[in-house]
Amino acid sequence: MNSDRDPAETMPLRVAVQEESEEVRNNEVDLHEPTTRGRKKAVVLSIVAVLLATGVGAGLLWAGGGGKTPGPEAGPKIRRTAVVKTDMSGIREMEGTLGYDSVRSIRGTDEGVVTWLPKQGATVARGEQLYRVDERPTVVFFGSTPLYRRLDTLGSVGRDIRVVADNLKAVGYDIGQQPAPGTVVQQRAPVDQQASANAGPSTAAEPDQETAEPSAGPPPSAQGDQAGQGTGADNPAEDQTREGRSPTPARQVTVREGDGVLTEGLMSAIKRWQKSLDVEPTGVLESSDVVVTRSAVRVSEVSAQTGDAAANDLLSVSATTKSVRIQVETLDLGTIKAGQKATVMLPDGTETAGEVATIGTTIKADQEGESGAGVTKINVTVSVEDAEAVKGIDAAPVQVRFEGEAKKGVLAVPVGALLALREGGYAVRLAEGRSADGRSTGGRLVPVDTGMFARGLVEISGEDIAEGMKVETTA
Repeated sequence: MNSDRDPAETMPLRVAVQEESEEVRNNEVDLHEPTTRGRKKAVVLSIVAVLLATGVGAGLLWAGGGGKTPGPEAGPKIRRTAVVKTDMSGIREMEGTLGYDSVRSIRGTDEGVVTWLPKQGATVARGEQLYRVDERPTVVFFGSTPLYRRLDTLGSVGRDIRVVADNLKAVGYDIGQQPAPGTVVQQRAPVDQQASANAGPSTAAEPDQETAEPSAGPPPSAQGDQAGQGTGADNPAEDQTREGRSPTPARQVTVREGDGVLTEGLMSAIKRWQKSLDVEPTGVLESSDVVVTRSAVRVSEVSAQTGDAAANDLLSVSATTKSVRIQVETLDLGTIKAGQKATVMLPDGTETAGEVATIGTTIKADQEGESGAGVTKINVTVSVEDAEAVKGIDAAPVQVRFEGEAKKGVLAVPVGALLALREGGYAVRLAEGRSADGRSTGGRLVPVDTGMFARGLVEISGEDIAEGMKVETTA
């Protein structure tokens, strides 16, 4: 059986399940052989919607017999159709929406007042401010792990610290040497606690030392980091003992792959970076100081105003790239695959090449059908290969054409003619007729192999299948 099938217009398939009624069993009537003896037939046909793209089925039952015609809710109507020889093509067109990728809302996390916001449509790159609260900037860093805590403890280890280290290095700051994976470092007390414990004459010189550092803007001088090359693995207890203080217990932490370490060198770089932003150079980072994105972002919407409370939705951002988003019903997914070529037809009538980037997870549409159940859909994203072709379009409805296989002169029937057999495989049921010897052929199942699905038809083949043969199908 050909597994490369495309149920583009798939209709519910019928499953043939024959059960003997109590009366038939008592009279020992063989349902599989023709007979002239009078009898009542009790045949229950289980109709299922077979989602050939995903292998998922759901049943819809109707019953016939006893001389009664099934009502509208009992099941689908059955009609006769002929096996036809035709050309089939897998080319399909679907509606989608062209727009910017990965839209997300940015919410303020600090108490305070919004004092600056970017303009809609602005692009914000690595190291640039996205907004300001109480005149303190929140800056864009690139990465995959957000800052989820206050970075104030020398020797702290984590992926969020790696984001800070990588970004400061990328914009030109010397962060010193980062400990390799497997290194055991000493995690000291937070900077604020150290400052309280160190209150006295010895702390008065600290601000002067920081003031004496070179200019905060990149590129920083090596001199500014010479005092910060430590990894946090030095002995803090020895330093505190010299000054007559009780040592602060240090916790040992092992550096894992992908982790960064808040070393003295990194904290020194943070201080110089803070100076360049006109922020007090404490070396401490708040989680609200940085917004982590995958790449440069475009401001798609500004929802706040200056003077608003900061702890609300402030703006929305997106990637600077565009793609087409299509919601595809599960039955129409067919042979659409990641990496498949497509053509995007733009509103001005021009066309540009595209490619299926992702096939997302199943979603449930808001609207409900006649059955009361939401329509199951899949998010399909098509990337646009030529960014210049869509440069002047922020968002617009478009058509997407998916190329597919084409076959000529194949035998085909409506998809509703297929019967999914309980033992596996498919068949069609012959419509009422007479064989050459005068015997009735109605109701006989003929096994078939399936091929391409397109526009509500399915390609079939088999030893007993011929053009013009009459079969049953759902109306």
